[in-house]
Amino acid sequence: MTPMDYSRTFSNLSQNEVYLKLENLQKTGSFKVRGSYNKLVSLAREELEKGVVAASAGNHAQGVAYSSQMLGIPCTIVMPKGAPLSKVLATREYGAKVILEGEVFDEALAYALAYCDQIGGTFIHAFDDEEVIVGQGTVGVEIMEQLPDVDAIICPVGGGGLIAGVAMAAKQMNPHVAVYGVQTLACPSMKTSLLAKKPVMVEATPTMADGIAVKKPGNKTFEVIKDYVDDIVCVDEMEIARTMLLVLERNKLLVEGSGASSLAALIYGKLPVAGKKVTAVLSGGNVDVNFIARIIERGLVESGRYVHFSIPLKDKPGELEKVLNSITGLHANVQDINLEHIGKHIYPGFSQLEISVETKDQEHIERLHNDLKSKGYHVQIDGTLFENM
Repeated sequence: MTPMDYSRTFSNLSQNEVYLKLENLQKTGSFKVRGSYNKLVSLAREELEKGVVAASAGNHAQGVAYSSQMLGIPCTIVMPKGAPLSKVLATREYGAKVILEGEVFDEALAYALAYCDQIGGTFIHAFDDEEVIVGQGTVGVEIMEQLPDVDAIICPVGGGGLIAGVAMAAKQMNPHVAVYGVQTLACPSMKTSLLAKKPVMVEATPTMADGIAVKKPGNKTFEVIKDYVDDIVCVDEMEIARTMLLVLERNKLLVEGSGASSLAALIYGKLPVAGKKVTAVLSGGNVDVNFIARIIERGLVESGRYVHFSIPLKDKPGELEKVLNSITGLHANVQDINLEHIGKHIYPGFSQLEISVETKDQEHIERLHNDLKSKGYHVQIDGTLFENM
């Protein structure tokens, strides 16, 4: 059982009583181990002895590998060649045989299915399997036991295994509890499928919530969600980034983009809840170490606490000092400076200043804009030219 943590910060931000279901603290770092373990224990001993196979570049791989290790059965995980090294190593450390095959996930999946047939093993689907759905549903059971008078539960949605299981379990224990799903605007496959009244494939764009970037939901999960889930809403990259940073700062929790999406929907007013007792499921915390710095920087930029300026300056003594005085005079903290004198877009007699600044919020950035504008500077901020500066 994972902890349920009351959050004053998110309660105040959303005007609700907010509790966090900390699946980021689960074994292997996400809820996925619940479904994979339940699937494996449902198999006959002769099936287990032949081994299990899965295709995944993320949390499902580690969940299946860990569950197989617990039960002492052979396990093979097929991952795309470009899978993060940290996830490949973690999966191997759980005792799985890892095969790197294919440039994209679909190629890895095709190979995994063929390999599974070859060895006579059992393929473990990431979400579209009844036993996997039931296993994920233990999250819902725990929420209802830990917070029996909860009014609403919010879950991230990719293929739909988590929310399908949670919704069925929670509503069997209390039919009046509302269950809401959250997807990223970069890949709203379940939302689109519900509107189409059948599972459909959607085009996806890059997203930091890669754990829920599933282009087509499962057939089984779709049917459950259609009947049990109250609504599905979408959040954008800015909202996810800001929420990840806020959880890290205020709750000291590292949560991946998909896990932060449920909270993002709550604090950005995407859901019809106010003055309610709400549980947001933080579905996972597996963030690549090399990606953490970029997540923090993105969150700082989105919340107005970090900004990058480009300013053409006259190439003569004292010009840089004037700009720095303007910035520090408004209590902004200079983080990085680069002054170029030669370049394709630098005119003779001028230089190009690139400067990164730590700020307090968007209003603070606007004050910097106005101050520089009043002194005749032409400023580009993150590639956007502010006219008349």
